[in-house]
Amino acid sequence: MPIENLGHEYEFEPQYGLPERLPLDEFIVWQGSPDVAALASSAFHIKKLAIYFALLIAACAWPAFEEGAGVMAVLLSIKWIAPLALIGLGSVWMMAYMTSRTTVYTLTNKRVVMRLGIVFTVSFNLPLKQLAAADVRMLHSGFGDISLALKGSDRIAWVHLWPSVRPWRMTKPEPTLRAIPDVQMVSEKLRDAWTQTTGLAANATPSVQVGQPKNQNLQVSLT
Repeated sequence: MPIENLGHEYEFEPQYGLPERLPLDEFIVWQGSPDVAALASSAFHIKKLAIYFALLIAACAWPAFEEGAGVMAVLLSIKWIAPLALIGLGSVWMMAYMTSRTTVYTLTNKRVVMRLGIVFTVSFNLPLKQLAAADVRMLHSGFGDISLALKGSDRIAWVHLWPSVRPWRMTKPEPTLRAIPDVQMVSEKLRDAWTQTTGLAANATPSVQVGQPKNQNLQVSLT
């Protein structure tokens, strides 16, 4: 079963999150969407953006504070940057919200299906037999990402997957289930489904990256 891009079909999908009804021998193991807050923080970096705007506002307001000016003078000094900050943060949050509302990840006993896109919606079929590895990245409160490495020469354009793609993997993008709840449970379901489909055993090993707590990442080798 090759990886398929089934095009623009969200408005007509016969089954939620899927471009077509599943065959009789296939069933849904898990289905979910990104959490808005977790996605805004991990994929859209809204917290870093908020800190950036806070520093800009402080820099604009500091001269007035230093001169001992009143509250009105301080407000006037940030009258342009503060609205821009609110608009910027609001726009990023709205992007995260719309992405969460239109993205559906589905794990069946044979494949992973990713329905993506706010304006132009596409679906990607990722057969479990075509997966080489799954990298689990823990975020907070049980949320996390699962990045899927593909076997062989199969490749999906990074821009077609974003933000459901592993950061900085440009040459061979890795489709990623972003900011999903109870990521540990989902990774176990993925491992079990892969094992049942291929008849092989999956090996799980911790993968620690620089600047991250120990055991934050889990590399599942599907070979």
